[in-house]
Amino acid sequence: MSEKPTIEKFAALIPDSLRSVSGSVFYSGRRAFSAPSPLYILGINPGGSPIEQATETVAWHTKKVLTQLPADWSAYRDESWRNNPPGTFRMQPRVLHMLRYLELNPGEVPSSNLLFERSAREADLKGRSRYLADKCWPLHSAVIEQLKIRVVVCFGKSVGDYVRGQLGATNQVDEFVETNRRNWRSVAYSSSNRVVVVVATHPSIADWTKQDTDPSPMIARLLESLT
Repeated sequence: MSEKPTIEKFAALIPDSLRSVSGSVFYSGRRAFSAPSPLYILGINPGGSPIEQATETVAWHTKKVLTQLPADWSAYRDESWRNNPPGTFRMQPRVLHMLRYLELNPGEVPSSNLLFERSAREADLKGRSRYLADKCWPLHSAVIEQLKIRVVVCFGKSVGDYVRGQLGATNQVDEFVETNRRNWRSVAYSSSNRVVVVVATHPSIADWTKQDTDPSPMIARLLESLT
């Protein structure tokens, strides 16, 4: 009988070299990382200022999630971003919309970022993205395997392409094309072990709360097909 997954076991997989940098690993709390979940949410990396938030290290934030925040905490629902009411800033309501559509509790869905180091923009990592992704991947791989994830929702192409490569997700199984002038696509690919990777439009840019730009129905179809 396999051991029960816990957030502490996942936290032990954080590379020592990243524990002292400004950033974070967990965007949801202990409950989300301790039970099977159909969905795993992955952004690119924590935003903000690594200078102004230098004391908000990966180790500091991880300890906070493990020992201080509620078990069903969600950064998308419960955090105040840029001094706005919790869950209301920019991409937060868009992610929450998707989870409501899927009838999933934000506090029970494991959420993280491909890279744990903070930067204002991905470009600020100055070509270190692949190196950091390789460092962080063992934790994500363990989450996907141990929590029996069926669908990984990736925010944007850079995250999606990396995860597809790691999981061998090459077979396109579904897509959603926005019904507007730009016609951006969210595309789903399956792997040999039936984990589906959704390369979604980035919710910091695409408003998922609008029908024309909402990939949620496609994600719902995927989850239903994999049950």
